[in-house]
Amino acid sequence: MGKRRKPSPPGRARLAVVTTAMAGGVVLTAGPAQAEPVPGLAAVKEQVDQLNEEAEQSIERYNGFQEKQQKLQGDANRIQEKVARGQEAMNELRTRLGGIAAEQYRNGGIDPSVQLMLDSDPGAYLARAATQNRIADSQAALLRQALAEQRRLDQDRAEATATLAQLDEAAASLTAEKKAVQEKLARAQALLNRLSAADRAKVNAQEAAATRASRSAAERPASSGPVTGRAAAIVQFAYSQLGKPYVWGATGPAGYDCSGLTGAAYRAADIRLPRVSQDQWKVGSRIARADLQPGDLVFFYGDLHHVGIYIGDGRMIHAPRTGKNVEILPISAMPYVGAVRP
Repeated sequence: MGKRRKPSPPGRARLAVVTTAMAGGVVLTAGPAQAEPVPGLAAVKEQVDQLNEEAEQSIERYNGFQEKQQKLQGDANRIQEKVARGQEAMNELRTRLGGIAAEQYRNGGIDPSVQLMLDSDPGAYLARAATQNRIADSQAALLRQALAEQRRLDQDRAEATATLAQLDEAAASLTAEKKAVQEKLARAQALLNRLSAADRAKVNAQEAAATRASRSAAERPASSGPVTGRAAAIVQFAYSQLGKPYVWGATGPAGYDCSGLTGAAYRAADIRLPRVSQDQWKVGSRIARADLQPGDLVFFYGDLHHVGIYIGDGRMIHAPRTGKNVEILPISAMPYVGAVRP
């Protein structure tokens, strides 16, 4: 028999490995060597913030695909209505040609021009019949009208087919982007769920403190002077939405995403903005940071995927991200890019 291994003395604990992963800042806590790493609060916050930012980028792309889908659906409906009207006109012309054919049949035979119009290519026969002087002027006019109507109908049908194909592509992109948003938000929530009870309490306390700060900022009067005209309507609307939840893809009134809130605020002043933040950047005049006035749109991040409404004193009202509410925040809290005044 082989030599038996001497058992470890009771109470001797296995060495815990405590290290920081260079890639993600993940802390490995004491425990068995095979235990899954448990991220610390700072690492979770960093990863959750990154996932939320990526989700917001996807949300603005989702909004863009949704806007495109709605436009294409409207185009497709209009073209299909046009096709239906063209088909009705074509049916009426064919009925008239059929009447001519019936009358000619009763009188001893159908004119070949009418027969070919009903059974074959009207354009080719019309060209031959005209050179051979085999067709009456009245019949020629009717045939030309039918030919023109058929060409329009064919073009409209081709346009409808192309538009419906684009609509299918937009729908597929919309579905894919929605899935991407849901996956990022689910990953962020999963990270939060892995926090200890104490760390979750810290996160909740931080959120509560941010809410109190936003309310305090809302109650503090601005030093930029009275706001009048359309700017007043925009700012007043934005203030009235404070505390409503961020809901991705939403334009109100129960909840908003960032560009949904700005669009709704401007509608309150009878100004229509594009749906997506990147397109809102293209509307109006660019404003220097030193010249900001309440009601201006302020944009953040290099790809302009976040937008808010300036309210004065270096502050804005914005819809931040999933899990938070419409709030007041200093514009210095995020990577500021610029502002426009539509």
